[in-house]
Amino acid sequence: MTENLIGEAHRPGRIEVVCGSMFSGKTEELIRRMKRAKFAKQKVEIFKPALDTRYSEEDVVSHDQNSIRSTPIESSGSILLLASDIDVVGIDEAQFLDNGLVEVCNELANRGVRVIVAGLDMDYKGVPFGPIPALCAIADEVTKVHAICVKCGSVAYVSHRLVNNDKRVLLGEKDEYEPLCRECYQKAILNEKS
Repeated sequence: MTENLIGEAHRPGRIEVVCGSMFSGKTEELIRRMKRAKFAKQKVEIFKPALDTRYSEEDVVSHDQNSIRSTPIESSGSILLLASDIDVVGIDEAQFLDNGLVEVCNELANRGVRVIVAGLDMDYKGVPFGPIPALCAIADEVTKVHAICVKCGSVAYVSHRLVNNDKRVLLGEKDEYEPLCRECYQKAILNEKS
């Protein structure tokens, strides 16, 4: 919070998006920003889709096992109900939430809330995923983080699915996905077709 010239409190609302492929550090960055806000004595609340139960049903947990307490939600509309009198709202795995998330984030930012959203920007086929692309368009700040391609060491482009499953949403880890650069991803797709 800052004070204006006559001493009234002013909360500068904003939307920050942290996006990229799997294993790129999105959740790690979200946790870092949320912990800094807590250290600064700001009121924080973090949300995650209820379907994301990979490491914990309630906590947001990074691949490196760093964690922060969160509130699981079924839909983006729940955030508005649960985030009253909050300075900073964090949202992890936002690609799994409905497209109403864009309006929710806008409304919070317009109220003076700092909103930090983390999620995959593309699915395993390299197609823009869920509300993340629209959030990138309206965000005050977008941070694209990158994993390293497990085949050649270049900057990763996409999360390549290793298991044969056509469902768009498939929760997984290193046994189900690997980060690949564009060139290695194209080679992998060609090999799978032949």
